[in-house]
Amino acid sequence: MSDTHDETLLEFPCEFAIKAFGRHGTAFEQTVYTLIKAHAPELTTGDLSSRESSGGRYIAVTASINAKSKAQLDAIYKDLSDHEQVLMSL
Repeated sequence: MSDTHDETLLEFPCEFAIKAFGRHGTAFEQTVYTLIKAHAPELTTGDLSSRESSGGRYIAVTASINAKSKAQLDAIYKDLSDHEQVLMSL
């Protein structure tokens, strides 16, 4: 087994769902869309789905993309993690 950090169990390209959580009412869906679209230009608003928490304070946005590489996914997750509105991403 190799010691490289670039190993993955995914085979690219593949369909991949990215989920981000944030506070509801902060244009969070648009923020997630903009961050992911920078790395996946083919993303459309139709590729997004969202769901509010039971109390309505938070929202989860899921984006379905055609992932082309681990580097692409790493860049998306870095941008999501670095953004102040994103509380968590999966």
